[in-house]
Amino acid sequence: MAIYYADSSVLVKRHVNETGSAWFRVLVDPSAGNEIITSRVSLVEVYSALNRRARESLLSKEDYRQIADDFAAISSAEYALMEFTEAVAERSRLLLERHTLRAYDAIQLASASLADGALQASGLPSLTFLAADDRLLNAATAEGILVDNPNIHP
Repeated sequence: MAIYYADSSVLVKRHVNETGSAWFRVLVDPSAGNEIITSRVSLVEVYSALNRRARESLLSKEDYRQIADDFAAISSAEYALMEFTEAVAERSRLLLERHTLRAYDAIQLASASLADGALQASGLPSLTFLAADDRLLNAATAEGILVDNPNIHP
């Protein structure tokens, strides 16, 4: 069993076929026993990504509805959701001052950093931060967080 923090670029891969989808699906298979943590902000980001695909006719309206409903069910049942708290906002601000990040990426990394600190304080192993964005992964590495990129796992 391992603990992962997955940002929205990775969560989408469970529902839409792209590079890294097969790898992530194995990782989140319940039989693997892994825990997935993400920010509640990821929900908005995933719905945004799915809607973009629908607008670009890469997903039909029916496929969008089915995938969105599936994502909602999986998110509530299988993912540990980090809330956007004052601590997340403050850590995000510090990360934005140290790294060239987009706002939601800073929230994702702040959430992962706080979750990792809580795990370590409880005597549990560090989490691995999953993202498909090199800039975000570089910032996470600079912050001392273990990382992996599903895009290198075709």
